[in-house]
Amino acid sequence: MREDGLTKECIDCGLCTEKCEFLNKYNINLKEFETEREDLAYNCFICGECKINCPNEIDGRKIVLKMRERSSNNGQLESKKYFSTIFEKKNYLFKNYKYGRKKTVLFPGCNFPSFYPDTTRKLIRELRENADIGVVFDCCGKPINELGLTKDADKIVNNIDGKLAKMGVEEIVTLCPNCYYFLKDKLNANVTDIYKKLCELGMESSLGVKQINVFTPCPDREEKLIRKSMEPFLAASDITEIKDIQCCGLGGHGGVKEPELSKNFVNKLKDKQLNNVYTYCASCCGNFNRNDIAGVKHILCEIMQSDESPTKGIGSLINRAKFKFRLGL
Repeated sequence: MREDGLTKECIDCGLCTEKCEFLNKYNINLKEFETEREDLAYNCFICGECKINCPNEIDGRKIVLKMRERSSNNGQLESKKYFSTIFEKKNYLFKNYKYGRKKTVLFPGCNFPSFYPDTTRKLIRELRENADIGVVFDCCGKPINELGLTKDADKIVNNIDGKLAKMGVEEIVTLCPNCYYFLKDKLNANVTDIYKKLCELGMESSLGVKQINVFTPCPDREEKLIRKSMEPFLAASDITEIKDIQCCGLGGHGGVKEPELSKNFVNKLKDKQLNNVYTYCASCCGNFNRNDIAGVKHILCEIMQSDESPTKGIGSLINRAKFKFRLGL
């Protein structure tokens, strides 16, 4: 039995188990998870619903990351299961800093350019023409950090920070909620989100849809900082929050060990048969669409009027690889 003391405030109310399909499956609460089930470290989706619902704000994400860091340090990480992620992102294969010598740069991350290459190019072009904003392509390091490879993740962040400083970059504009929250307190450059930047540049406009259903990505559910930034774009819409779906299924590498739970999350949305479903995470959009939930839209694509559906299959890998060599504007 091992305990890091992260659940010492647990009152055994059971809310974490009730709200988390992973904990519910194994009939454990966060305290039991921390003290008795380190073998399940890689089964969690790191969505943060436990903290949101816990009266004492116990954070299961911290528990999981501690467990995974130990597993990694002890050589217990099943690297073969995560080979493609480690191979591609430990030293991101498709990084490109050639267009980054500006005070402000766009930081598209990995997944948005993968699923929405045309919208990425349109953003690069318009931000360059309207505000002299550059662009850099790199992985923020969060996928590596969530595997417990914290030293490697720290190295990724330090390398990003050093390159940005060397090029005189003072601000990065993120497209991905994961990039935003992972980097915002780690870089010397200011980190902002694309919606806030578009508003600063006077490029805000109403989404133009009367009724929308919004799926909030896991990273933004607690603080909702990005959601606040996009309020001007949603002001004319009647918004219904999709609150009872824990995750899109891709969070925290949990789907590798829990494919059925991952599929259950998707099926919950599919069963609702909703129209006008919007989110603002490319991974969420991509996973829902490739699991045959047609019409889940990325809010940024709608704002940019790009009318682009997420790329499926190997095409997404090819898309992000292309940005290493040329922008294709």
